[in-house]
Formats: sequence, C-alpha cells, structure tokens
Amino acid sequence: MKKVLIFYACYGGGHLSAAKSIKQYFDKNHKDVEAKMVDCVEYVNKSLNKITTAAYREMAKKAPWAWEKVYYKSQEGILSKVSTTTNKIMAVKMAKLFREFNPDVVISTHPFGSQMTSYLKRKNKTSCKLATIMTDYAPHDQWLVGEEFCDFFFVSNSAMKEDIVKRGISASKIFVSGIPISNRFLQEHNKEEIYHSFNLNNNKKTILFFGGGEYGLGKDKTINLFKYFMTIPSNFQIIAIAGKNESMKNSFESIVRENNKEDSVKVLPFTDKVPELMAISDLVITKPGGLTVTESLACSLPLIVINPIPGQEEENAEFLENSGVALWIRKDSNYKKIFDSILLNPDKLIEMKNNATILARRNSTADICETVLK
Repeated sequence: MKKVLIFYACYGGGHLSAAKSIKQYFDKNHKDVEAKMVDCVEYVNKSLNKITTAAYREMAKKAPWAWEKVYYKSQEGILSKVSTTTNKIMAVKMAKLFREFNPDVVISTHPFGSQMTSYLKRKNKTSCKLATIMTDYAPHDQWLVGEEFCDFFFVSNSAMKEDIVKRGISASKIFVSGIPISNRFLQEHNKEEIYHSFNLNNNKKTILFFGGGEYGLGKDKTINLFKYFMTIPSNFQIIAIAGKNESMKNSFESIVRENNKEDSVKVLPFTDKVPELMAISDLVITKPGGLTVTESLACSLPLIVINPIPGQEEENAEFLENSGVALWIRKDSNYKKIFDSILLNPDKLIEMKNNATILARRNSTADICETVLK
C-alpha cells in the first residue's frame, strides 16, 4: 500500500479544491493507494490558521492594496526570510504527522506544505517524494523555497515552465499538467434538462456571471456592471450567481425587477450546479481565481475578468488576456466597448472559445496522479 499525503491550506478555495480532486482520483482509481488530506497550517497551529486565513480574507476584500504589497514583498528581503524561518518552526511540529503516517509521496497544493516538507527532507526526517502543484497561471517565489528537495513541479502553462527554468530549476522536474479540477467538469450533461430546470431559453446564448463569491468582487463596481447587463442584446440571457452574498443577491433581484428582465436574467444563490451551468454557457464573467479559470477553460469557455485581487489574480488576468481567451475589464474600462467587441462579433467569441480549448488541460488531475505514481 502506497501512502500519499496531500497538503492544502484554506487561503481561497482553489488549494482545497485541487487537493480534493487529487484525493478523489486516487480513491476511485488506485485501491493500492492510501490518500490523506491535511490542512498544513491548521495541523501545526489551529489558532494561527484561523488568524491568518481571516487576515487574508479581510485584506483581499477591504484592503487589496495591502495584499498586493504582501504578495510581491514575500518574494524578497526580510519577509521571505521571516516566512522561511516560520515554516521551519512549523515543520518541526509537522514531523509528528510524518512519523505517524510515513508517506511515500507528498503532494502539496500550497507553498507552506512544500516548504515544510522540503525542510523535513533536508533534515532527513522523511525520504518521501515531493510534488508541488502551482494553482495559478504565473509563478511566485514562495512556491520555489526548498526547490532542491522537490521532485515534481506541476504548472498550468508552458510560460510558467519557461519562467521557472530561467530561475535555475531543471526542466526535467517541471510538468505542464494544468490545475486539478473535479471530473464533473469533464462529464457530458443533458443540456435540454439543464435549460428546463433553470427555466432558461435554449435559443439564446448564455452568459454565466459570478457576481457574489467570497469577496463580493467590489460591490459598487459589480452593481454597476450588473446594471449594464440590462442593456445587452436580446439574443443573450444571463445567469448571475450571487453565492452566499445575500446583499448582492437582493441588489441583483431588485435591478432585474426594475428593468422587467425576469425572462432573460436569472439570479441564483450559492449553487453546486456550476458544472451543469458551464455546460450550457457561452461566456463566463468572473474574478480570475485559478480554480474558476481552470474550470471555465476545461469547458472551452471564453472569459471576461473583473476586479482581480492584486498579485496572483492580476497576473492570471494578464496571462489569460495575452493568451486570447479573456478580456479584462480594468478600472477605467469602457463596459460597452468591451462587451460590444465580443457580443456583437460572433467570430471573436468563436476565436476565444477555440483558444480556451487549446489552453485547457482537461486531464490534469489524472496526469498529475499517474506521473507521481510512476
């Protein structure tokens, strides 16, 4: 029985989702593998995990400029050293888990897990193989701390591999796999049933708008954008997902009623039917988190990205725009000009959809798991 330890951390949903996809694949396809998921920060200190995840959420929501400074400064100087020193202390506590579980392989979807495992390998506390899965579309130096003790780096695109190779890491350790996603996004769905269950028109093109979510995407900007949706061409319909943001949901519904758009705009709370909704969509509008972007690409969907969190999400947005799969609505962008360029130009939408298909790596989860086992 081979033992695989899967590390994640709850700073945003992408790390956890990637870890779940990896575990589900092993559980379904390899009965000779025992896969165990662990929140690497919570394991060593529950109070630290609670404080730091709350701080991340508050900065991302209320002070994105502060998060931007943390993100970029953590690649250099004193913050980098503090992070490394802190992880060494945390790794000592993590050694208990390694003694008890004794993993053959560690797969980490967050830099902390990779750093702590690297430290334990350096100190001969474990001889496991270490695989790091980068869950964004541009690299960050925190992923590379202790890189000499990492056996596999899995990245989302070729440009990331080139960047990391330039930093002195052997190309033989870097695999352009894509980011792990649930196999629900790879399944065939009955589109007619989906249209019917959400009371949608199967003769209209569908825009899927993630307008709530954990950070609300900046309420004022989101509300203004949603108001603009009331003016888009009649051959489009909109599904607006407000998530757990009740205030945003109420605002959306009020705008829909005021404009008599109940037939063409559907407002939903949190839903677990995202794979089904993507299956009938033609365009996604969202903040460019690694998870949602990866799911959209797997469904060959073009994107319009709005309000990225400074740092990794802005880098994601830039990569997607340069790759021809997304348009980025910036602070001073003209909504009408951007939407007209895609909604009134079917060829542009088709071109972006084809680019998304090329960029997508639908078999990412399986490729990562099988590579590590081999």
